Amino acid sequence: MGTVAPNLMEVSATASVHKENGVVANPPKELDAGALFVLKSQGSWLHCGYHLTTSIVAPVLLSLPFALTLLGWVGGLICLALAGLVTFYSYNLLSLVLEHQEKLGHRQLRFRDMARDILGPRWGKYFVGPLQFWICYGAVIACTLLGGQSLKFIYLLSNPGGKMELYQFITMFGGVTLVLAQMPSFHSLRHINLVSLILCLAFSACVTAGSIYIGHSNKAPVRDYTVKGSAKDRNFGIFNAISIIATTYASGIIPEIQATLAPPVKGKMFKGLCVCYGVIVTTYFSVAISGYWAFGNQAMGTVLYNFMGDEKPLLPTWFLLMTNVFTLLQVSAVTVVYLQPTNEVFEKKFADPKMPQFSIRNVVPRLILRSLSVVVATTFAAMLPFFGDIMALFGAFGCIPLDFILPMIFYNVTFKPSKQSLIFWVNTLIAGVSFLLVGVGAVASVRQIVLDAKTYRLFANM
Repeated sequence: MGTVAPNLMEVSATASVHKENGVVANPPKELDAGALFVLKSQGSWLHCGYHLTTSIVAPVLLSLPFALTLLGWVGGLICLALAGLVTFYSYNLLSLVLEHQEKLGHRQLRFRDMARDILGPRWGKYFVGPLQFWICYGAVIACTLLGGQSLKFIYLLSNPGGKMELYQFITMFGGVTLVLAQMPSFHSLRHINLVSLILCLAFSACVTAGSIYIGHSNKAPVRDYTVKGSAKDRNFGIFNAISIIATTYASGIIPEIQATLAPPVKGKMFKGLCVCYGVIVTTYFSVAISGYWAFGNQAMGTVLYNFMGDEKPLLPTWFLLMTNVFTLLQVSAVTVVYLQPTNEVFEKKFADPKMPQFSIRNVVPRLILRSLSVVVATTFAAMLPFFGDIMALFGAFGCIPLDFILPMIFYNVTFKPSKQSLIFWVNTLIAGVSFLLVGVGAVASVRQIVLDAKTYRLFANM
């Protein structure tokens, strides 16, 4: 197999190259290996919708009834709706900025590219790039932990006296991820992410049906919708709940998902977001409302724990198994999606864009590095079964800046709306409030880590 020239077709199609006095402006640039191999621009708006849904809608939504216990009916539903509106608006702003940059002749394929071109090179290299990388890799560790917990839950349902420990199930889940991690590009995940979308709807429907069934049965707990705790606990609970809700809407990889669209990209991201948010409205509100209605302020960190009851399960074993299998399969897709930024960084640094993607020169380092990243993530998940508390702290510092603050700044800097315009002040208000939430959310997360620290133990069988 001979060498091949870099794929310039995608870049030239998006570069809006035009002639001024016979001179070509903004000539296309050669793509690096990360963009060329991992972020292939071949998808449709429907594929974009699949990717968006998998990156946002995950089993973390099963914690929404618990978030409502900290806010109550009115506050919880207002925060849930407001976070949805703000993120839909925010992601559309990012898309508009990316479309504008494409018109200028330089299509940006990564979050750090946007920061570099809009705010300056140091922002991309030293802030946005590392922040996104560690948030996404942290999500991989958290998903691996959740996958292991789901496997253990299924095991104990079918074998109540089983002696296997959590780290063994985490290792099994890591083995599945090791195989899926070898998918060559983000675009190649489109069919997996379609299945993931269906699984989101499936496990959400199961949880909603289960909550309604329990709520109407004689096994229903006594429902109390008052917010529990002292004034101090309630105040921290409010910010904890807001952090949970913000995290359920977080993505952190919107530019990378838009990069998978075949040019021209104008309008396609909006259609993809409509698909995604159609699923979000269906799943988030049904799970949150039914779970909180059924269990009141007794709703646990994930509503699946409520289904187990105090002495015996409140639902048939087959139903619980089915729900957990749907959850397990969907979280495996989420894990692979959040591996893509890591894969892209490795491809850029170690692959050769002048060689074919599946040449020995590129396949060997790809196989080694992707496998190594999965092994490290699995090891951390097994060592730190309390990683969810740590991830909450990372989320405050990472998810909110990437999804709530930077899109507003990017838009205002790129389009320079008048300081007397509504959009300027809406963006400034959202960014300012979000910045405050970063600080308060970080304090609340550290407090929770301190409270839970006495239960921390490496390789704990939680």
